Amino acid sequence: MTPTFPDISLSTERLTLRPFEEADAPELAAMMSDELSVAWTTAPIPYTRREAYDWITRRAPAERVGGRGIVLAVVEYLTHRLVGSVHLMNTDWRTLSTEVGYVVAPWARGEGYAAEAVLAVAQWLFRDQKFERLELRTAAGNTASQQVAQKIGCISEGVLRNALIVRSRTEDGGWADIRTDLIVWGLLPEDVEDLGDAGDATTEG
Repeated sequence: MTPTFPDISLSTERLTLRPFEEADAPELAAMMSDELSVAWTTAPIPYTRREAYDWITRRAPAERVGGRGIVLAVVEYLTHRLVGSVHLMNTDWRTLSTEVGYVVAPWARGEGYAAEAVLAVAQWLFRDQKFERLELRTAAGNTASQQVAQKIGCISEGVLRNALIVRSRTEDGGWADIRTDLIVWGLLPEDVEDLGDAGDATTEG
C-alpha cells in the first residue's frame, strides 16, 4: 500500500496552510489566470471557475490519496484571503524526498509569503514526516521563484538544459510555448536548522 501524507493544516505567524475548500474556487481561478501564473505554470488557458472547482474537489485531493504529494491552500490568518498554493509532488517514499511548487496571488507578491509558506512546509516535512530531501525546480528566467529558494536555504545543484517549457506572450496577445533551462535546488534537514521557525508551524488534524 502506497504511503500518504496526513490530511493536515499548518499555521505560521501570518498564514494558515490548509486543504482547498470549494469556496476558494473564485480566488483560485483569478490567481491562476494572472499573467505570471500562466507564464510559469502548466495551468489551463483560460483557467475558469470550473477548472478551479475540479482542482479543488477532485485533482488536488487525489494527489494526497494517491501518495504523490499534498496540495495546500495558503490563506492570510487575519483576512482569510487566498495568498497562494503550495504543492508537494513527485514524492519518493523510499528515498523520503519530494518536490515543491508554489504560486502566489498577484496582490500578495513581494510580502515574503511564499518563503514563509514553503519554509513551514519544509520544517513539517523534515521534523514530523522525517523526510530527507525537498527539491525545488525553477525556470531559468523566474527570478522571483529563485529568490524564494535562496531565502529558505536551498542550494543550487545544477541546471537541466532545455528541460522545461514555459509560456510567453505573443504579439497578438496569445500565448506561445518556449523551451528554457531548469534550475534544480535542494533542501536538506540541516539546511533549515539555522533559519528558525516560520512562525512556529503547527499541525492540526
